[in-house]
Amino acid sequence: MSNAANESTTEVLLEAKDVTAGYTPGVNILNNCSLTLRRGEIVGIIGPNGAGKSTLLKALFGLLSVQSGSITHRGESIVGKHAHELVERGIGYVPQRDNVFPSLTIMENLEMGIYLKPKQFRERADFVQNMFPRLAERRSQRAGSLSGGERQMLAMGRALMMNPEVVLLDEPSAGLSPVLQDQVFVRTREINKAGVSVVMVEQNARRCLQICTRGYVLDQGTNAYTDTGEKLLHDPKVIELYLGTLAS
Repeated sequence: MSNAANESTTEVLLEAKDVTAGYTPGVNILNNCSLTLRRGEIVGIIGPNGAGKSTLLKALFGLLSVQSGSITHRGESIVGKHAHELVERGIGYVPQRDNVFPSLTIMENLEMGIYLKPKQFRERADFVQNMFPRLAERRSQRAGSLSGGERQMLAMGRALMMNPEVVLLDEPSAGLSPVLQDQVFVRTREINKAGVSVVMVEQNARRCLQICTRGYVLDQGTNAYTDTGEKLLHDPKVIELYLGTLAS
């Protein structure tokens, strides 16, 4: 079956159409920006600094006001919905910064991730600890004493506690060593294989495109290119403008 046929028959989970949004009235970061996430996909968002990548993710999670355009989850508008409502709908979000509670232990952080469904804590905690064995080893350790890579694993694990069908990852490899960056991408693949569809913003464009089903290149708040990760990875124009020596 062709990619086009696959796309037409696979359920659309999250969709943004012609979204214009920003942090202050009259100053828009996103301009007619669109994105589609289908069940089972990893969708990557790459582009230069200031292109609006993280802003798009925040708009998808209701963290800033949308001036125009639409954002839907399973065909229903989620514009204006609060974060806890989106979590209940099955959408998780892992911000780039301040993504753990440093004074709480690993297990307490995981509890915070499932406060809406406390009876499922044990089952989900077991799932997360199997996914991230390092967290199981250090379950009683305060999050503030963890390394950058361990904090990122904890943040991703906490987002998985509510058993989401969609997870939004904002630059999960930022600030990590190459080895730890690679672990983040491996874990993202594993999360996806466990049935979670992923939207991922990444500065490590080459590595992101290697694992994503489809990619979007944002530039100045709008879609510059979109295609499969594989095609974007080898597109001469994308290489020249956005990947540079990383694509070699």
